[in-house]
Amino acid sequence: MILLVVGADRVDAGKTTFSVGLLERTGAGGYKPRAGNDFWFDHDDCQRALSTGRLYGKDAARLATAEDRGRPPEALNPVHRLWRPTPGGGTGLLGKSDREFLVDRIGRPDDTAPTYVHNATADIPDAVADALPLEDAIPVETVEECNELAEQRHVPAFEELAAEIESSPVAVVESYSDIARPLQSLDPAAISAVAAVEPGRASIYPGDRYCRAAEIASSSPKDGTLEKRVPDVLDYLEPLERVRLPALGSDDRAEPARIASAYGDAYNALLDAATP
Repeated sequence: MILLVVGADRVDAGKTTFSVGLLERTGAGGYKPRAGNDFWFDHDDCQRALSTGRLYGKDAARLATAEDRGRPPEALNPVHRLWRPTPGGGTGLLGKSDREFLVDRIGRPDDTAPTYVHNATADIPDAVADALPLEDAIPVETVEECNELAEQRHVPAFEELAAEIESSPVAVVESYSDIARPLQSLDPAAISAVAAVEPGRASIYPGDRYCRAAEIASSSPKDGTLEKRVPDVLDYLEPLERVRLPALGSDDRAEPARIASAYGDAYNALLDAATP
C-alpha cells in the first residue's frame, strides 16, 4: 500500500508534519524522493548536514526519525538540491525566479558514494565547498547539460527508489512543493490513496482517480518546469472527504504520537480510501 502526501499550497502546506504523523499511525516506511533547501533561508539546517560532510534537509531528517528504522535521511531521499537567492535578483540557472541552484546530491547510502553536481556559473559558498567533495563533482553550465545529466543520473536513482517503494508493505511518499507526482517512475496503479494537504485541512482522494487526473491536467511552465502541479490536478476531482487539521504548536509537531492523535480523523479517511 502506497500513501501519497502532496501539498495543495505551494509554501508550508504541512506535508511533512502530516507525513510524520502518518508514519507513526501506520508503521510505514517514509520516502521523500526529491527535496531541497536554501543555503540562506535554511542556513541552520544546511550547516547541520554540512558539518558531517553531507547534504540533506530537515524534511527527510524528520521522516527518517519518525519511521524509526535506523535509516539516515539520504536513504529516504536520493536527490537533494541546494539553492541560494540569486545575487541581485533575477533568474538563476534552471529558470528559478530569484534563486540559483548550487549543488545536487544524487544517490543513497547503499551506493558506493553519492554523485555531486555543481553549478559552474555560481560562486559556491566556502562552507559548502569545504564540506563536500566538490573537486570530483560534475560541473554544469546550461539547462541542456542539466537535462542530459538528469537522464543519466537522476532517472536511474528514481527508478531504483520506485522499485523499493513498490515492494514495501506500506510506504508513505511525500512530494515536494506543490508537485502532483514526485516520482514519475512509480507505477500509478500502485498508489492506493492521496492526501492533498493545505493549512487547516486535508482532502482525500483514491489513488487511481488522482493519477488519472494527473495524466490529463495541463503541465505548468512556471519556473521553467513541465511538471504537473497539485492545484491543476485537483481541478478535475472532487475529494472523497475533506477533513479539518487543527493547528499544532511546535511541541506537538515535534512528537509523532501527538500528530497522529491530532490528525486521527484525516488518517482514518485516508486509510479508508486506500482499502475500499
